Amino acid sequence: MLDELLDEIYHGQERISQADIYRRAVAAELPAALLTRIAALPQGEYAVDEAADLLGGSVA
Repeated sequence: MLDELLDEIYHGQERISQADIYRRAVAAELPAALLTRIAALPQGEYAVDEAADLLGGSVA
């Protein structure tokens, strides 16, 4: 689920803010445990590989 979300939101984008990742995750109805991990990210912008590393996903 996480990898699919990251693929979708980073399409055509280099960096995305933590707030935007969280908003998209809520809209995608991701599990509460994953939403908690995203909410715990420090505020700022992340490249897809950074977000995947911090959240436990992978970058294909």
